[in-house]
Amino acid sequence: KSVIFNDAGEILVVKEKGRDWWDIPGGGIDHGESVKDAITRELREEVLLEGGFTYRSILAEDPRYLPNHNLYQMRLTFLVKPESLDFSPGDDGDEVMFIDPVKFKESELITERKIYEYSESAKAIFN
Repeated sequence: KSVIFNDAGEILVVKEKGRDWWDIPGGGIDHGESVKDAITRELREEVLLEGGFTYRSILAEDPRYLPNHNLYQMRLTFLVKPESLDFSPGDDGDEVMFIDPVKFKESELITERKIYEYSESAKAIFN
């Protein structure tokens, strides 16, 4: 997952194809793929990332064993600072925009409430 803020403090969110809720961009790290390569790929697929970026870890959470795949999984979240804040939907995205994260604080959907939580974690760690 990638937390990206604009200068107004809004967070980048995406509605992926076939979904009707907002989330921050992100996805899995493929076997043998570096973290930076995974962030680059996911941001290109969902929000058409152009140019470079820097990133820092925010959270590692929800570790669990998946017996059907015989592996452990955990959610990694990063604060990403791209060179350009010009985004549009990629192949996996339907809508992309910057929104004040407070708007997600009371959402009925846990995925959208997590947007607010991720933004607060990023602010607490890096401000």
